[in-house]
Amino acid sequence: MTTEAIAREGAARRLPSPALSVAILTIGCKLNQAESEAMALELAAFGCTVTDRAGAADAVIINTCAVTHVADRKARHLVRLARRLAPQARIIVTGCYAETVEAAALSALGADVVLGNDEKQQAATILLKGVGSCDAPAQSGRLRTRSFVKVQEGCNDVCAFCVVPRTRGRERSVPAADIIRTIRAVEASGVEEAVLTGTQLGAYGRDLDESGSLVSLLVRVLRETLIPRVRLSSVQPQDVTPALLELWRDPRLCRHFHVALQSGSDAVLARMRRRYTAREFAEALNAIGRRLPDVAITTDILVGFPGETDGDFAATQRFCCEAGFAALHVFPFSARPGTLAAKMPDQASAATKRARVQEMLAVGEELRGRFLARFQGSVADVLFEQKMRENAWEGLTGNYIRVIAPSEESLENHIVAVRLDRQQGSGFRGVLRPATETS
Repeated sequence: MTTEAIAREGAARRLPSPALSVAILTIGCKLNQAESEAMALELAAFGCTVTDRAGAADAVIINTCAVTHVADRKARHLVRLARRLAPQARIIVTGCYAETVEAAALSALGADVVLGNDEKQQAATILLKGVGSCDAPAQSGRLRTRSFVKVQEGCNDVCAFCVVPRTRGRERSVPAADIIRTIRAVEASGVEEAVLTGTQLGAYGRDLDESGSLVSLLVRVLRETLIPRVRLSSVQPQDVTPALLELWRDPRLCRHFHVALQSGSDAVLARMRRRYTAREFAEALNAIGRRLPDVAITTDILVGFPGETDGDFAATQRFCCEAGFAALHVFPFSARPGTLAAKMPDQASAATKRARVQEMLAVGEELRGRFLARFQGSVADVLFEQKMRENAWEGLTGNYIRVIAPSEESLENHIVAVRLDRQQGSGFRGVLRPATETS
């Protein structure tokens, strides 16, 4: 349902009753965040107040993840916590974890309703049928200053470690016209950045009758919307083509690529059933770097995959250092039920995985410092998202550097030129650029 249709239906359905407060709690990927945002918009159109705090809510929707055992544990914890904090609330649990366990197990934790991913878009409607609606004016359902826009979900690849094809199904693309309408709607609400999200963005359009692709979608987004920033959530190395990179002539496209490596060892990549070699991945990175010298390239690293030797792990460390990633997201291998890797021999011990995670995190910290040093003293446009403390605001540059800058005036949801003054944690302490200063 489009944003405009949600608003119309909400206006028609609101009934006399006190304003309903709904908490939406989200674990996991940007696709989950996009779907949670869509639920928030729908509930707000029906007059509900949307929050991310369960304590005082009349109802709670928990959007879960199942990519690792840690995500499973977080999902169970959130259900129990929501029931404890809001004992009278109606609790709906959805998402990937809801696809992997029996509904009875989640009911025992405190869930009233359990919905799979295919039913997720009905969560708001089911909730309102269960607890009623209200006659309050339509509220703002925007939970953040950047809007996550779902363009695709599902994956036809069957990587040995990944449960997503089971929880999300086969690749399905959102029609381009619907995506354009969504971006125009969030743009009209004041959002400054649209993050295009999907399970496999490079697969966009393969399942549509029309001739569609990620490149053609981006062309339409840039031509038919005016939103100041457009960001891709992630791509695969095989998606990095000259035609794609050529689009970055438009400064509205954020200079940030998230490309998941997982391992720098060809032997491990083959066992993982990834569709590239380390050399092919490096070629994709080099193509991006040649076109966009100020780009941030971030990646995922999976350590402790079954059969990963010390040599394989060392190859991953070397690859990351040579690639010069802007940041690493490091995960220990987690055996997911129903995946090929869960039954592979030579499973790494918990101690080995913990040690390799720590070593790789240290590599990531060094790489992050090197990346930030390149921008020390430069001026960048920052989209400020929230107030951190008195007269201090936090936001992101286009190439995904987190910046905190002082200002007595509100900077929330404004794009402002900032001089990156000094490193602070994994980002910068910034100073608003005086009007007379040049970059």
